[in-house]
Amino acid sequence: MTAIHAGAALLADGWARDVRIHCDNGVISSVETGVPAQPQDECHAVIVPALANLHSHAFQRAMAGLAEIRGRGDDSFWSWRTVMYKFALSMTPDHVEAVAARLYMEMLEAGFGRVGEFHYLHHDRDGSHYGNIAEMAERIGAAAAQTGIGLTLLPVFYAHSGFGGQPPIEGQKRFIHSLDSYERLMQGAQAVVKSLPGAVLGIAPHSLRAVTGEELAAIEPLAKGGPIHIHVAEQTKEVEDSLAFSGARPVEWLLANAPVDDRWCLIHATHMTETETRRMARSGAVAGLCPITEANLGDGIFPAPAFIAEGGHYGVGSDSNILISVPEELRTLEYSQRLSQRARNVIADAGHSTGEKLFRQALEGGGKALAAGTGVEKGKSADFVALDISTLSYLPTPQILDQWVFAGGVGVDSVWVRGRKLVQAGRHIRHREISDRFNKVMAELVDS
Repeated sequence: MTAIHAGAALLADGWARDVRIHCDNGVISSVETGVPAQPQDECHAVIVPALANLHSHAFQRAMAGLAEIRGRGDDSFWSWRTVMYKFALSMTPDHVEAVAARLYMEMLEAGFGRVGEFHYLHHDRDGSHYGNIAEMAERIGAAAAQTGIGLTLLPVFYAHSGFGGQPPIEGQKRFIHSLDSYERLMQGAQAVVKSLPGAVLGIAPHSLRAVTGEELAAIEPLAKGGPIHIHVAEQTKEVEDSLAFSGARPVEWLLANAPVDDRWCLIHATHMTETETRRMARSGAVAGLCPITEANLGDGIFPAPAFIAEGGHYGVGSDSNILISVPEELRTLEYSQRLSQRARNVIADAGHSTGEKLFRQALEGGGKALAAGTGVEKGKSADFVALDISTLSYLPTPQILDQWVFAGGVGVDSVWVRGRKLVQAGRHIRHREISDRFNKVMAELVDS
């Protein structure tokens, strides 16, 4: 590729003017600042790093917008989950691949460069294993290859329906593994990752509801030093059930009984005491926040100010994939804190941009959680975004991210992953093909 020249670029140490970015074999080979564009350069007004989307269930993109009808009683996460299970039980490998490809295309068009796929739809519709136990993982890999998004694959170990090793229910039959079958799945997933440039493999014990303490300890070595992601303390019912079973809250139990460190990402971690919040932050684990999904499901509000004050790291993910938007995830996170604290500019340093703070923290935490270096700097993967500010030529550079996150008018123009330009003028290079296949699959799923 030719060099990319930016009028302004967000680098590790702040905004810089007149930046030339050179890439070689998918990696940034040099970054020059204060230099004019050369005749052969591709020129853009603003370049920022591509964020990592640290938590996704790709198959759930198929039900986006289809679970917003109120039932006869009070709706909650648990009633939504019933609808989700119905969709999960109907999808074939072809369906999953088409839906995942559409989703990953949307992520790229939104400015995400990598996805952490928390992958738990494993088996055939009757719960039996496919002849290739990693069939569904291969379909996730195929979708990543079609779109070009960076992939951190997190195969899920899911064995039970509740604390204490309760038997799985009918709706969970496509998720369930024994320790032996999970190890075989991980072998297949390793082959998927090896076929994709820059891909990473980790593990995902689904939750303390779905995995016993003994099983958690047994699968931990399968991470082989890679990321470990787990849902925890998303719902108050989960906290109550954990207390009833073990006498400890979920995060409390996890920190006391598992080797939680900076390889771990605790997804949601919404309902924590002050002590849990402090201990989680000091453990080095990343908080995997999914603000749009958490708001959509009525989960609750993460204690961000206390967590950040203790040095905690967080990233953002789109989880149920009802809406794919970098600014909306960050805005929802900040606005939830404002509503909770009845204050403004909660996640920010005095005298500094809230939008930039949100973006930088999500960039760092997301990269850490997915074991992928992020940022526009030498040696990092060439994953970056050109923002369109053509209607806002008056905008001071330090306010660009505030405008994108809070006020609109800023769009994604182009996206590069590993130095390959995948999005141009806001559209993925395979947008029509991927969309047509998705629409055909959705017609089949909705009709069924």
